[in-house]
Amino acid sequence: MDLIPFQYLGLAALVVTVYLALRVRWKHAGRNDNAPIDNKGGDDSSPASKSIWHANKEQGEEDVLRDPKPLLDFDLKTAKTRDYIYVNKTLRYPYYQTMAHQPMEIENWIEITSDYEWYLSEKKKVIESEPVYQGKKVLDSLPENDFACQELMETVIDWLPKRYPTLFDRLLRAQDEGSYDGIFNRVTGERFEWLEGHAPDGCKALTIISRLTECDFLMAREREDGHVYFTGGLVAFPGFYLLSEKIDKPMAVVHAPVPQFNEKLLMSVERTLKRMLPSAPFERSSWEIVDDLNLYWHNIALLPAGGKVSVDPGDLYLRIDRQTFRKLPKSRGIIFGVHPLVRKLESLRRSPLLPALLHKIHTESSRDLMVYKGAEAYEAALGPWLEEAMREQVESGLIGGTENVGDFREYAGQERDE
Repeated sequence: MDLIPFQYLGLAALVVTVYLALRVRWKHAGRNDNAPIDNKGGDDSSPASKSIWHANKEQGEEDVLRDPKPLLDFDLKTAKTRDYIYVNKTLRYPYYQTMAHQPMEIENWIEITSDYEWYLSEKKKVIESEPVYQGKKVLDSLPENDFACQELMETVIDWLPKRYPTLFDRLLRAQDEGSYDGIFNRVTGERFEWLEGHAPDGCKALTIISRLTECDFLMAREREDGHVYFTGGLVAFPGFYLLSEKIDKPMAVVHAPVPQFNEKLLMSVERTLKRMLPSAPFERSSWEIVDDLNLYWHNIALLPAGGKVSVDPGDLYLRIDRQTFRKLPKSRGIIFGVHPLVRKLESLRRSPLLPALLHKIHTESSRDLMVYKGAEAYEAALGPWLEEAMREQVESGLIGGTENVGDFREYAGQERDE
């Protein structure tokens, strides 16, 4: 075999290096930096394509999370979140208990939709119906968490005008008595200001947050015993539980009713949250089938044992709770952001493979998981409805009928109207 001259090897290495550099540029060419980051894969340079372990390993305690890129042409009337049916592995097959989380692009921390004003209105009704400083069922903070509430509020008011400059103004002004900080919400016309160095904390800070975002925020921290405890938050749209049931309790107690969680996931979840760095946030999503739009407390949660929902299966809703996780750098508070999103099942009837996917999840997943999700209240009616939708998709040629339902993400955006 002839040997390749050494200088040719050097030239080949140079060519490969130039090609790889250009390939990275080609990958990013034409990307809309103002759009929400999809995170469905393909870009190996994206933080969201890395594992949580690698994302944290590449960061240092001194690293600072970069600012979000501004949405300069944001249109509130048509605004949508990413489609969480296809993002974050919300729905998957086979379906089993897993953390199912991934690093989060900072642009995607807080998403605003065309329903923004409705969310804020509903949230205000819930908070005002449960006295903030007495009932504390949906808004509360332990003394150890008050500074974290302040830091969260300051983080939110710093981030929102940077990401959505057409919706929010940062209020920074100086007067004789000192400098003022705050935020103006152009959508609601509300203004929040305070003397610099005297920012609201605790429940007052959380109340201000409730007038700025569609998201709820559950808060936690690691205590001296090495476990993560829930220490407060704003949870106006829990659907099935109350903040007052979670506060001051460790994760093991809070998640005890969740099948397989403490046995399979608790140790990994706590370790991830404790090791998480402020510069490496992540996200995940969960789902439920519900029977109304009452995000505070769904009717299905009030049914007696053995009770059944009364609505037609097509009028049920797929509720997806998009969850974000951040650690605050000063207080070390652990922040769980929750954005509940709902889609009527009828609107998903023509989404390729989705009826088949939901059918398999409900019939082939661990029974204790489905019971925990409340499936007993609707599955007798939903099963035949999904089977009919599956037949319609085959007869219309939308699918062939032999596909692997786990590949349903390949059909994203191919929904058809009747």
